[in-house]
Amino acid sequence: MRTIVIAGGGSAGWMCAAAFSHLLAPGWHVRLVESEAIPTVGVGEATIPQIRTFNQALGLDERAFLDATEGTYKLGIAFAGWGGPGECYLHAFGDVGRDSGLVPFHQRWLRARAAGAVAPLGAYSLNEVAAREGRMQLGRARTGALLPEMPYAFHFDAALYAALLRRFAEARGAERVEGRILGVERAGETLTALRLDGDRRVAGELFVDCTGFAALLIGGAMAVQFDDWSRYLPCDRALALPGARVAPPIPFTRASAHDAGWQWRIPLRHRTGNGVVYSSAHLDDSGAEQVLRAGLDGGTEAAPRAIRFTTGRRREPWRGNVVAIGLAAGFMEPLESTSLHLVQSAIARLVALLPGAAAGPATRDAFNRQSATEWERIRDFLVLHYHANRRHGAFWRDCREMPLPETLAAKLALWREQGVVLREQDDLFTEVAWVQVLIGQGVLPDGHHPLADAEPIEEACEFLSLWAQLVRREVAQMPAHAALVGR
Repeated sequence: MRTIVIAGGGSAGWMCAAAFSHLLAPGWHVRLVESEAIPTVGVGEATIPQIRTFNQALGLDERAFLDATEGTYKLGIAFAGWGGPGECYLHAFGDVGRDSGLVPFHQRWLRARAAGAVAPLGAYSLNEVAAREGRMQLGRARTGALLPEMPYAFHFDAALYAALLRRFAEARGAERVEGRILGVERAGETLTALRLDGDRRVAGELFVDCTGFAALLIGGAMAVQFDDWSRYLPCDRALALPGARVAPPIPFTRASAHDAGWQWRIPLRHRTGNGVVYSSAHLDDSGAEQVLRAGLDGGTEAAPRAIRFTTGRRREPWRGNVVAIGLAAGFMEPLESTSLHLVQSAIARLVALLPGAAAGPATRDAFNRQSATEWERIRDFLVLHYHANRRHGAFWRDCREMPLPETLAAKLALWREQGVVLREQDDLFTEVAWVQVLIGQGVLPDGHHPLADAEPIEEACEFLSLWAQLVRREVAQMPAHAALVGR
């Protein structure tokens, strides 16, 4: 029997414990060390569709999961005011329209737009039209065989999710140890045990650092450097504030731009999650609280909770026998709801590369290389939102003028030439996701792909019109999202 020691709880720690106790038994014993005196960040309440894969791998019943976490469904994210004040577009999950052979749907749309006969891009997205009308369905389309199933994610209470996973993990043999970590024991570059208060120790062969921003193991004991990305993503503070629910929950997250950052709104069954993300160089804490409270729909349930952060990542999330997962590995603001996905993907990567007797530098290098690529691709997608703005004010001007990562600059140059988006290896976000944000924020290419010209323009416009009709017809028969959640 070998032991995996998880340092820290919260969503990240208990996701690890649940996955390891379910997937690695027998042969591995899972021990999680956490202290009730140390609070978790607890704002990761919005997710992307991959969370369903994680829950399914554990065998969680979806309805029971939603009930236990006060969850609702999510079809995408609405970005209000990011292109300019008064504008709003959706990054909706799933496809937009339907590709034709080698011609992506958006190329057909760009050509028709140049001819002056086209609806907004979102009119061809089943998820977007349903989200805007507050509707939702599960399973295959009812009115058209051409339409796919609607991909969806969830909004849920992160603390309740951690509690659910704790029950799941402990039922499968995971052991929770209450205590504060005071230090470590080591043999050379290898950790052998955690030292806890009360003169206790927890020994193991593999240590997973889920200690959040403190990064006690990967940053402290292993001294792994942190790559600071604040030159690309300048927001460095957030205030989180739960509010009363005053209206039926809607099936999408809202991210609204303000003068020095953005504000989130996440609809749950029992309350609404609210928060404001901002740059302290452009807005002080009291001003941020005013922005937050001005955007509330109803009363509040607590005082705002302040969170300070630096965007970036640990250069080596796996060093020696320590693997950092969650905030210990790095932080990117929850603009595209990627926080829990980065936990999930790190767990999957660690399970795939689980160190055996012969594991060594090659295993760690593969994990670190894949992690770096994934984090950098997500970083570029977030930077795009800030860079492609047309807002007034010093903060947004600075975002437009900041130097871009070379990878993002190359992607934007290719897009501007003829509307091409190439999905790189390990890129979480699809071509369709990039297209929705680019077009949604008014970044239009100089032309379109020549293959789109092969079809007569009349036929292209007719196809677009029929697809929009098919989407509207499908959405019209869907139940209201609130009714589906209530059932």
